[in-house]
This record gives sequence, structure tokens and C-alpha cells, in this order.
Amino acid sequence: MIISQNTLKWVMRFYPPLFFQRIWVQKFENEFKSCTVKLSKSFLNKNYNGSIFGGTIYAATDPFYALLFDQLMQRRGFKVRVWLKSASIQYLKPGRSTLYFTITVTDEMLNEAEQALKTVGKFVKAYPMEITNKDGELCATVMNEVYIRNLHQGETPRVAY
Repeated sequence: MIISQNTLKWVMRFYPPLFFQRIWVQKFENEFKSCTVKLSKSFLNKNYNGSIFGGTIYAATDPFYALLFDQLMQRRGFKVRVWLKSASIQYLKPGRSTLYFTITVTDEMLNEAEQALKTVGKFVKAYPMEITNKDGELCATVMNEVYIRNLHQGETPRVAY
């Protein structure tokens, strides 16, 4: 389903798995080519060391590449199924304050995905993310592997309920 940037921002803000971990979508920009997310430290996501629980950081990075690629490919006329195939995270520094990350999908990334969808019918690629604290210090790096399937090439869409 094609949705507006503002609507998706508010849906994601109040999506319970993100909301209760204090993961806040600040904005989607450039017609879904960019997304900025804030992770606020609170008693709901603080570990015994006083930093943000690693699972919260990991969860925060989960949906966004898939969401961006889904919206972008639909706007290019593709009927797709997109999900995060795998992810790995490296914690570099404790998140003792609010954390931030921004991800961007470039035209080159989109063109590569589009070409694969037209020829092979699927696209799988890993993309990096960097999570920083309020002072700009790198706290974690993540690799998210995105899977995109062109539903016009054989797979029947399924209803999620």
C-alpha cells in the first residue's frame, strides 16, 4: 500500500513494538529516500548498566530499510514483498543518552534493485547503518540485509491476517 510520509511517520511512532521501547521516527524525507530515527533512553529500555538495552538498539534498526524500499519500489510501479532477511550489530560504545540514526536510499541503490527485479525477480543486498549519541559519537554499527521479491514474476500475494 502506498502511504504518505507523514502518515507512515505517525503510524510508526505509535506502533507498539517501537513506541514502548521509545523508538521515535523523526521524519521520512525526499519521497521516502531518507528516514531519521531517535532512540530515547528511559526506564522502559534501560539496562542494569544504565545504558540503552542492546535489544532496543537492534529493534530500532529492523524495519526502516524494508519500509523505504517498499514505498520506493511501489512508486516505481512494482508490486513487491520486502523484508529484512538478516542483520548483524556491533556495539561500540554504551548508549548512555539519546541515540540517533539516519538511513538514505540513493538513486544508485534503487536502480540496482530495479534492475535485479526486472531480470532475476528478486534483490538481496546488505546496507550499513551507524547509530550515534547526541554528541555524534559512534555507538553501534549495523548491517541490514534487505530482501525484495517482484510479485509480478510468479509469487501470489498473501494476506497478513
